[in-house]
Amino acid sequence: MADTTQKTDQQTLKIQQVDHPELSETFADSIDSVFFDGQTLRINFGVTRFDQPQQPPATTARRYPCCRLVLTPRAGVELMNQIQKIMTGMIQAGVLKAVPQVSPEKK
Repeated sequence: MADTTQKTDQQTLKIQQVDHPELSETFADSIDSVFFDGQTLRINFGVTRFDQPQQPPATTARRYPCCRLVLTPRAGVELMNQIQKIMTGMIQAGVLKAVPQVSPEKK
């Protein structure tokens, strides 16, 4: 169990992380859409199912929604920060290549 601390305007809240190993997992192989309406960030995940071909390999497939994650803006920012940390680690491990930033030309 991990302890996390969040600061609020008036006090510090200490939150103890509790694991639920029985929590089911959802597999996704795509992100179908990401939408922010000003109040919540919605991420729709999808899974691709290949049609059964008469002769391999399959040439057609269908994508189905499998999960919708809805986050507060604060949780959305936290998700982006965590993904940035993972990307940095993957670049350092050589799994991903860093893409050089292209600065816009001055006019």
